[in-house]
Amino acid sequence: MKTIAAVVYEPGKPIEIEELDLDGPQAGEVLIRYTHAGLCHSDVHIAHGDLEARLPMVLGHEGAGIIEEVGPGVTRVQPGDHVVCSFIPNCGSCRYCANGQQSICDMGATILEGYLPGERFPITGPRGQYGAMCMLGTFSQYGVIHQNSCVKVDDDLPLEKAVLVGCGVPTGWGAAVNTAGVRAGDTVAIFGIGGIGINAVQGARLSGAKNIVVVDPLENKREKAMELGATHAFASAEEAQDTITDLTRGQMADSAILTPGLMTSEIVASGFNAVGKGGTVVLTGLNKLDEQNIELPGSIMTLYRKTLKGSLFGDCNPTTDIPKILGLYQSGDIKLDEIITRTYRLDQVNEGYDDLLAGKNVRGVVVHEH
Repeated sequence: MKTIAAVVYEPGKPIEIEELDLDGPQAGEVLIRYTHAGLCHSDVHIAHGDLEARLPMVLGHEGAGIIEEVGPGVTRVQPGDHVVCSFIPNCGSCRYCANGQQSICDMGATILEGYLPGERFPITGPRGQYGAMCMLGTFSQYGVIHQNSCVKVDDDLPLEKAVLVGCGVPTGWGAAVNTAGVRAGDTVAIFGIGGIGINAVQGARLSGAKNIVVVDPLENKREKAMELGATHAFASAEEAQDTITDLTRGQMADSAILTPGLMTSEIVASGFNAVGKGGTVVLTGLNKLDEQNIELPGSIMTLYRKTLKGSLFGDCNPTTDIPKILGLYQSGDIKLDEIITRTYRLDQVNEGYDDLLAGKNVRGVVVHEH
């Protein structure tokens, strides 16, 4: 069958809209009709070359849609099911899934190669085989993906909102709830209020944090953070540092969650300085894989027992945490409608990313036309 998709052919060049060929699903695979896709910063890292991926690649790793067809052996979903796609698949049987670390499932090792198990490329076109970002390629009208990337959701959930729970929402929410382990009465500092940082704010609020101090240079981002639970907002780390010191009588923050668009050594140092004894610094932002962006005083880390932790997908388990977060949305405890700034057609994807990089959007969503 044919599908229209947004493709990156060369780092630094505009994303191109192409008509491509799509195979039917094989064993363990499903055909999904994507209805919505989230504009997440990680796709920019591929388009700009910050992350080296096999190209050409159909971008998009936040997706929601409806299952059209299933291949042999598929048990997780059936035709007609509404699903949210997890950008990290979870097989349920590798070492990491078995010990509760589904966010680092072995199947996720090839998400930047873009092929399905067995090095299969369901998408082909004028330049041969096309990879799919995170084995999903949600910037396409249709996709063939593995059942391990699918999470069935309630039919009455609006997919244009639920789509965000495939990556950004659990990554931020889980960074606070799971990785930082925020507890009632804590002071939390959050650096960067985009699609991940705004949900770290929501996670910290739900966990009962007393002080949620956010840092972002853009006023619209700071205002949205205050609307959704932050207690203080600043344009710079220096301003935030003084307030954290005053709020805690010098004890400093219990945790700092770093969610910038591009992780730098300066941001890591700011987070490290914001936490006190026994404090935890959580890294979720990315940069080039070989970028050396952590340079900290080891003696201070030892003497103050500070911890630096990486967090992927908020240390969430897609199978249980995606429905859990959507349940919190249904009860009104997590806001999704309020963080969507604008929707776009697929052919507006470059405009959507220009808006993201310009700081105009907290979250943008692509609405697929069929």
